[in-house]
Amino acid sequence: MSMTDLLNAEDIKKAVGAFTAVDSFDHKKFFQMVGLKKKSPDDVKKVFHILDKDKSGFIEEDELGFILKSFSPDARDLSMKETKTLMAAGDKDGDGKIGVDEFSSLVAES
Repeated sequence: MSMTDLLNAEDIKKAVGAFTAVDSFDHKKFFQMVGLKKKSPDDVKKVFHILDKDKSGFIEEDELGFILKSFSPDARDLSMKETKTLMAAGDKDGDGKIGVDEFSSLVAES
């Protein structure tokens, strides 16, 4: 399954394009722009599993840094600052990784 099976390709392109500048990434705006906020809880979980590259059941910090590339292969990597900000927003239990329920909450709060 790919992101375009769940989200509109044009929405993804616009969202990725809106955050090309380093340190410009805003997960709340991004999740809204790609249409993730409007998706069903099941679809949000499917997106989580796409982002969980190593299939560990969590999105770890190294995977978070490549989050934009999961939506569009030619997108940039997040900066360390952006990655840490996103981790802090999503990691509710402080274990250093984002689980599926934490990701769902992160999207819902957007």
